[in-house]
Amino acid sequence: MKRFILLFVAICLFSCKDSNVEKTTSAVKTSKLIEVFKATKVDYPNISVHRGGKGLKNYPENCLETLQYVNDSISAIYEVDIAQTKDGKLILMHDNSIDRTTNGSGSVKYMTYNQLKKYNLVDDFGTVTKFKIPLFSKVLEWCKINNVILTVDIKRSVKQEDVINAIKDAKAEHVCIIITYDIVQAQSAYNLAPELLLSVSARNHKEFDRLLETNIPVENMLAFTGTRLSNKSLYKRLHKENIVCILGTLGNLDRQAEARGDGLYEQWKNKGVDIIATDRPFKAYKAIN
Repeated sequence: MKRFILLFVAICLFSCKDSNVEKTTSAVKTSKLIEVFKATKVDYPNISVHRGGKGLKNYPENCLETLQYVNDSISAIYEVDIAQTKDGKLILMHDNSIDRTTNGSGSVKYMTYNQLKKYNLVDDFGTVTKFKIPLFSKVLEWCKINNVILTVDIKRSVKQEDVINAIKDAKAEHVCIIITYDIVQAQSAYNLAPELLLSVSARNHKEFDRLLETNIPVENMLAFTGTRLSNKSLYKRLHKENIVCILGTLGNLDRQAEARGDGLYEQWKNKGVDIIATDRPFKAYKAIN
């Protein structure tokens, strides 16, 4: 009986040890982007291309070929929008329907990916291109090969977990940043993937205070400070925590720069902005580099 007990204990101990080894070896490594995007560093891209590229002749938004085209000219990160088809495929698409950005019509959630493949993407000038709606998985594959960074905007109709699982399945943690718009989304994303860098909304001191009350480490935060210039004290405070600041110039600020001169981009950068999220990537890049 004693021999049986000793044998049972030995087996249990070995199993526990083996299980611990397995857990250690299968643990997901922290995204390299958490170390890359630090306010104390300067070697990260300082332009974020809105919707993967807008206002480009013959190159539609949320299009793989557009990412390739822009990436051939400048160093940037790319904001893309993720939608989901009727048959569960994750695709790049900003709107709920395909009416504006393709030569077809219909709601994405009521169409299969095979149905969507019949249509071509349209640029912002109404030109029908030869390009198709891309699968998120194909974009991730290209980004991994070319070391291109995405900021991933998850549409309301899509489960955050589905997108994060797709990133993990593709082993693309080192090229993806998850965009969140409020505390609930940020907390959920961190709980699902504590290894990922998160774009969090920190447009003012109160929003940042609320973020600090969560269990999200500051090293996991990339601060989106809104589409208006914030008080300089906010940038200083974020920098003190070594957090990189993004300003969305897309919209009003881009129009200001177009009307008054691209030197405004440099002025905004000098006020404490680290990354400019823009619809004018080539102009903004030239101005601040």
